[in-house]
Amino acid sequence: MEVKDKKDIYAAVEKLSSKINYDVKEAAIILAAGHGKRIKSQRSKMLHKIWEVPTVERVYEACRNGIHNMNIILVVGIKAKDVMEVIGKRENTVYAYQETQNGTGHAVQVALDSIDEKLFDGNVYVLPGDMGLIDKETMSYFREQFINSNCDMMVLTGLFPGNYLDNNYGRIVRVKTIDEKGNPSGNDYGKVIEIMEHKDILALPNDKPYRIKFNGNTYSYTKQELLENNEFNSGVYAFKYKNLVKLIGSLTSNNVQNEIYITDLISLFNKNNHPVLAINPLKSYVVMGFNNKSVLKEMEDVARKKIYDRLKDIIEISDPDDFFIHESVVEEIIEIDKKNIPLDISIGKGVYIGKGVKLNYNLDLKKNVFVEGNIRFGKNVVIWQNVHLSCFQKQNFNIGDNVEILWGDIIKGNITIGDNSRIESSVNMTGSDEFPIIIGKNVLIKGTSYIFGSVIEDDVYIEHSVLIKKKAEKLIKRDGTIQPIRFYIPMPEGIDAIEDL
Repeated sequence: MEVKDKKDIYAAVEKLSSKINYDVKEAAIILAAGHGKRIKSQRSKMLHKIWEVPTVERVYEACRNGIHNMNIILVVGIKAKDVMEVIGKRENTVYAYQETQNGTGHAVQVALDSIDEKLFDGNVYVLPGDMGLIDKETMSYFREQFINSNCDMMVLTGLFPGNYLDNNYGRIVRVKTIDEKGNPSGNDYGKVIEIMEHKDILALPNDKPYRIKFNGNTYSYTKQELLENNEFNSGVYAFKYKNLVKLIGSLTSNNVQNEIYITDLISLFNKNNHPVLAINPLKSYVVMGFNNKSVLKEMEDVARKKIYDRLKDIIEISDPDDFFIHESVVEEIIEIDKKNIPLDISIGKGVYIGKGVKLNYNLDLKKNVFVEGNIRFGKNVVIWQNVHLSCFQKQNFNIGDNVEILWGDIIKGNITIGDNSRIESSVNMTGSDEFPIIIGKNVLIKGTSYIFGSVIEDDVYIEHSVLIKKKAEKLIKRDGTIQPIRFYIPMPEGIDAIEDL
C-alpha cells in the first residue's frame, strides 16, 4: 500500500472516530480488519450482507443495543475506508487501523491503544465482525453471565450439531470431574484449560493420551475424546480489562503462521490464576461465522426463517424460502398487529419490500413485486406480478385506497396515485423532484403509455399515450361523458439524426 493511501486511511480514522466515554465501564472490540480470502470477493468480508445489512453493522448493532451506551472500537485493515463508511461517525465509537494483519491477538493490541489505561477499568468484549447473526439478546445474556461468574475471562462457545468428523473448529478443553489419578477437580470443574485446534488434535498419536496440567493436577484426554468434543470456540470473548492489558503484551507469534492469537490468552490467564470459563448462547445459530459463500448463504437462510417465524401468523407469505421484508417494516407490521385488526396482507413469491415502505390493510403483492423507498400504501390495494415501485430517499410515493397496478409496470420517484385508480400493464411512470406525478381519483391508464412529471385530474382515461410535463384535464363533453386521451404522442426531437436504411 502506498504512503498516500495510508495517510488517507489515518485521516478517515481521525475524522470518523469519536471519544471514549470513560463514565461507561464497558467496551466492545469488533475485529473487522481481515479480507477473508476464502470468500473469493473483491469486497471486504465484513461488508457481505445478511438480510441486506453488512455483517459488521449487525455485530455493531448487537453490541450497541445489547449493552447500553457501551464504547465500541472497530479494528479495520483491508478495505478500511469502506468498512468505516458503513458505520460512519457515531457516539462512543472509535476506529483503530491495523496496518498489517498479524493475527487476532495483535488486532486486540491495536484496539487497546485507543483506551487510556488510567481512565478505564471495566469489562472488554471481543467479537469477530463476520458473526452477522449475533443479536442484542445474546450480548446482554453474555454480559450478565460474565459479570455474575466472577471469572476474569469468558468464551462464548457453540455446540457442533453434526458428525464430529465434519467439525473443523477449535475444541474447548475443560477441566474434568477428576484428574488422571482419580482426584476430584472440585471448584476447577468446567473451567477452560485451552482451545485446541482441530489440526493439532489430528496430529496427536492414536495410542497415547493427551495430558495437560492445570492448578497442580494433570488431566488426561484420548485423541478420540477430543475429536468427539462438540463444543467449539465462537471467537467471542469477555475480559476484565486490567488483566487483559497486563497480559496481552506477553502474547507471542511463535507458531506456524507467525501470528499473534487471542486464544493464547487462555493459558496466560490460567498461569496467572485468573479463571477462564465458557458458556453456550441461548440460540445456537448466533455463533455462526462464515469463510465462504455457502456458509454465508446458510446464515441468510437462518435470518429469513427468523423473519418468517415472526410474521407467519400475522400475514400470508406464499413462499417462506423466497421473500424479503426489511426488518424495520417487520417491526411496523408487528406493531400494527397489536391493534387486533386483521391485516389481510398477502406477500407473493419473490416479493422484495425494502426500507421505508409503509404497508396497509388488505394489501396483495403478487409474485416478484419490488417495492423500496418512502412508499405509502392505502387500503385495499393490489399490485400484480413483476411490478417495480421505488423512490429515492427524499422523495415520496403515495398510493391511495382501492388502487390496482397491473403486470410489469415500472413506477418510480415523487408520485401520488389517487383512490380507485387503475394502472394497467405496460405503463412506465417517473416523477422527479421538480416535476412530480400527481394522479387524481378514478383514473385509468392503460396500453403502452409513458408519463413523466405530469398532473392528471380525477376521472381521466389515458390510453397508448406519452405525457411529459403535461396537465391532463377532466374535459366533459356535451353528452356528459369525459373526453378520453388516446394515442397522444409529442413531437419528436432529433428527427434530423434519423434516416431510412
